[in-house]
Amino acid sequence: MGAGSKVALVCLRIWQLVCSVIVLGILSSFLHRISNAGATRDGRVVYGIVTASISTVFSIVFIAPFLYAFLAFPADFILFVMWLVVFCLLVTRTGSSTCSSPWFYNYWGYYWGGWWRSPFFVTGPADIAWSGCSQWRTVLAFSFMAAFAFLVSTILGAYVVAKYWGKKKDDTGTEKTGIVTNSPTSQIGGPTQLGGPGQTGGVVETGPGTVPGQPGTYTSTGQPGTYV
Repeated sequence: MGAGSKVALVCLRIWQLVCSVIVLGILSSFLHRISNAGATRDGRVVYGIVTASISTVFSIVFIAPFLYAFLAFPADFILFVMWLVVFCLLVTRTGSSTCSSPWFYNYWGYYWGGWWRSPFFVTGPADIAWSGCSQWRTVLAFSFMAAFAFLVSTILGAYVVAKYWGKKKDDTGTEKTGIVTNSPTSQIGGPTQLGGPGQTGGVVETGPGTVPGQPGTYTSTGQPGTYV
């Protein structure tokens, strides 16, 4: 894990946190207005709040640039998919019309601006003074940016983890191939070499029961470095 990877991860976590908090704040505020009006809650808005809440907690917990934060890249991918779904679900509510769509001025803008307190027939966004238009555009923009941020953190985490385990595997292999076996040690009661290669020598065998000071059995082959 290089310094660049750590800095990039922290920056991504901060940006993910910012996007999640912004979306969470706007959608929660809208849901509060809906509750005050006693209107039906849109399931897509609720799903967006749930995703933003999970992402906020996740970004705080995994903001430290340690190995465990990079190992969480599968969770990053799951959140990327969740944010992508949030963006697709919300953007299909208004389509390319955005603030000019019937859903916007009959639901989002209508309740955001509190027009439900004095009910009237709405024919367009101008009737509600384009209430909540900037907030709606902000939700769409930051939902998309949150999805992209989690995609980048997924790629970064997978790359760092693969590089880390590859290096660890190479180090383990080097340690295994670099082991040197020690020569056998002499055993008590076993043969003791008196002369090395190129020297005349023999072997004194002191078998079990040999008493020090008494003659032992000595055999010499007469060949340098060999013994029986």
